[in-house]
Amino acid sequence: MSLEQQVMADLKTAMLAKDEKGLRGLRAIKAAIIIAKTSEGSGGEIKPEDETKLLQKLIKQRKDSLEIFEQQNRADLAVKEKEEIEVIERFLPKQMDPGELRADLSALIAELGASGPADLGKVMGAATKKLAGKADGKTVNQVVRELLSR
Repeated sequence: MSLEQQVMADLKTAMLAKDEKGLRGLRAIKAAIIIAKTSEGSGGEIKPEDETKLLQKLIKQRKDSLEIFEQQNRADLAVKEKEEIEVIERFLPKQMDPGELRADLSALIAELGASGPADLGKVMGAATKKLAGKADGKTVNQVVRELLSR
């Protein structure tokens, strides 16, 4: 089942259950899918790897907004962002725990023969392909920098 079909089915369920936070998150995903499908060069379809990138982008946008709302003491808006993040995360693959991420990145660094901070770009390129959807890019970058600085 494609992401779009899954979102539509969940949207119907959320409407029947009158789940307001679920509806907000699902409608955001649906809108992003429609925009991606109608964008130039997409051919009216979205590849599974692009679906993951789309969901990660939506979560990143909400996390950025959440941070701003918390800085400005807008708890009402912060709660809405947290709720939408929870809904969107249901459609992403399970995220790696920090220990598992560190082990995978250490193995990747050894495999590539990276030795210092100068190899950051090479490691990040391979890591983003290997861990697509399984870990946040910002977290991956922090761990890679830490491992390369040893």
